[in-house]
Amino acid sequence: MCTDAGAVVNPLGVEAQLMGASIDGLSAAALNLPVSVRDGRIEQRNCPDYPLLRMAAAPDVEMHLVDSRRPPSGAGEMGIPTVAPALVNAVFAASGIRARR
Repeated sequence: MCTDAGAVVNPLGVEAQLMGASIDGLSAAALNLPVSVRDGRIEQRNCPDYPLLRMAAAPDVEMHLVDSRRPPSGAGEMGIPTVAPALVNAVFAASGIRARR
């Protein structure tokens, strides 16, 4: 993954945020983790109820931070939207089948 988060104050912190967001996005996309609401409350309260992808099963996530002169900005969850295209491209590379939906 490559990102421009502006001038990076703590590169290891940004990389950790992006790796975590990538694992969260992959867990939701590939494992189809549900988030359900009952009586106005989220039912999944913690890790046992929402089992994210475990480290042993997770792919390597490579990070590249763009050298930028822009002011620092947040890097919290910007790794999540990049997962879907990366996942379908990996499926195509492995199977030759394009996922269109």
